[in-house]
Amino acid sequence: DHGVVQSFPDGAKIANELSKDGKEIKVIYGLEGYVFDDSDMESKDGEIDYKSKPTNHIILLAKNQEGLKNIYKLVSLSHLKYFYKKPRLPKSIIAKYRDGIIIGSACEAGEVYRAIVSGKSDDEIKKIASFYDYLEIQPVINNRFMVEAGIVDSNDDLRNFNLKVLEIGDALGKPVVATTDAHYDEPESAIYRNILMAGMGYKDAERGQGLYMRTTEEMLDEFSYLGDRAKE
Repeated sequence: DHGVVQSFPDGAKIANELSKDGKEIKVIYGLEGYVFDDSDMESKDGEIDYKSKPTNHIILLAKNQEGLKNIYKLVSLSHLKYFYKKPRLPKSIIAKYRDGIIIGSACEAGEVYRAIVSGKSDDEIKKIASFYDYLEIQPVINNRFMVEAGIVDSNDDLRNFNLKVLEIGDALGKPVVATTDAHYDEPESAIYRNILMAGMGYKDAERGQGLYMRTTEEMLDEFSYLGDRAKE
């Protein structure tokens, strides 16, 4: 979920039902949040003027019961104190409640990827990436809109962005994770998401069927340009 945890009860129910059939299911509870950097913000009448700050995506995963409790705290705070169009979270508040939480850099809407695309220096990117426990890279099709919009010239540029993420992760000693960023189960299910997005006013609804749940083999094939690192 984005900004909320409404899927948690269903996740727990499904895992419980499958376990009755002898299948061991481990649910990793988490969400994709909206974070803004409040490190350089001045107080306005004693409060942060958070509405003026753009947000980036961030992944929060609970690794234990304390982490799950802290995620609930963060979701509550994002709605009750920092909500503006979206349930936002200041980076300082995430840092305060990060015990038991694994923090990921998210997709192209995350600040690490955006820093790379915008051409920031390696030192600047490393400073940004140091906040995260792991960094993410995703299939080329997920960011194909950059080619179509003329932001980059080709898919090779997108692969090079992923290689830069890997380089930054190695330099900081942080794991880099290839994620499929699945929004539906099978390729043909893309039509349902397209309908929903069109209804919400998005003009750039997905043209392909790329955000489905890939198999391990499909992911290894997608990231074959990483060589042996793909299996890692």
